[in-house]
Amino acid sequence: MTATPTAITPQPGFDKAAAALALAHFSDKGEAERSFAASAEGATILEALGGHSPYLADLAVRESATLLFMAERGADDAFARTIDPLLRLDPATPRPALATLLRKAKRQGALVAALADIRGLWGLDRVTGALSELAELSIDTACAHLLRDAAARGDLRHTGGAKTDAKSIGRQSGLVILGMGKLGARELNYSSDVDLMVLYDPAAVPDPDRAQGIFVRIARDLVRLMEERTAEGYVFRTDLRLRPDPAATPLAVSIPAAIAYYESMGQNWERAAMIKARPVAADRAAGDAFLREIRPFVWRRYLDFAAVADIHSIKRQIHAHKGAKGAHDTVQLAGHDVKLGRGGIREIEFTAQVLQLIWGGRDPALRDPTTLGALSALAGAGKI
Repeated sequence: MTATPTAITPQPGFDKAAAALALAHFSDKGEAERSFAASAEGATILEALGGHSPYLADLAVRESATLLFMAERGADDAFARTIDPLLRLDPATPRPALATLLRKAKRQGALVAALADIRGLWGLDRVTGALSELAELSIDTACAHLLRDAAARGDLRHTGGAKTDAKSIGRQSGLVILGMGKLGARELNYSSDVDLMVLYDPAAVPDPDRAQGIFVRIARDLVRLMEERTAEGYVFRTDLRLRPDPAATPLAVSIPAAIAYYESMGQNWERAAMIKARPVAADRAAGDAFLREIRPFVWRRYLDFAAVADIHSIKRQIHAHKGAKGAHDTVQLAGHDVKLGRGGIREIEFTAQVLQLIWGGRDPALRDPTTLGALSALAGAGKI
């Protein structure tokens, strides 16, 4: 590792037998792996992974070339090497090969981020930013492939012209992929789902009457590419439930319908959800235009008492919407849920979002989509 790493010491629950097994399995991969495992640094890393995390130990063995490259060149170069195939991928790549490549990139990226995190080579922002970048590139690459297929079927007006990169194919495609939640804020952690909203412009297809079917098919195929479990694993669990009225709408919603919904029926919890929204794939210009259109819905300059009271119920509403079951209602010590439990991650996020909704309409400086950034801005403005 090229930067000065933090020393690794065994933590409670360290499994010595699993640590030894990880070291042996890595050594069996080849001469380079055997040499690395025999070094003091290599043995420390591999035993720590094996003794604490079977998942990371398996990644280290399976993606040993990435670990060796990182040991020689550092975390930044290793991550750049991981995402480079996604940046250069030909959208005409057959779907099974694409699915394999996406899963390999996820394994390598997760390994690099975890090692950089464990060894103190990256701070929190860099770790979550790298995981978010990996997810965004994976989604964009998958969308370019799916849009190319749709264009080949004659389903789209614009196909990206002669260029075959993901951004060119996505431009003017009419497909909008919004990253919500942690992806939208570039705060993904190791086990995060990716929350997406799929929108489309009906005018982007030759026959607008067929638009819903075309884009729903793309949305369904995107989810399958991301989360279908194969021998290569999966990329990211994908959740489309933050779209307008998910119980009554298709997986892909037209942009005019979404705007009409938010203007007439949008709820305060949906305003909170949109704070972190940003385009992450396909037609980003159309995504930016959509977010500008609904900005008055998200950021209201004036609130009445009923609106403020409803804002305070956002936590309950989002828990119900996401299917949480009471973890926030009780305080536990052993096995306390640090994500959903009282005082946990989601409560901190909700506190920031509620205060942003109350004050952000009149003060644009409070509209930071990141949790830490929002808390800092709110504290600086004397709101907390």
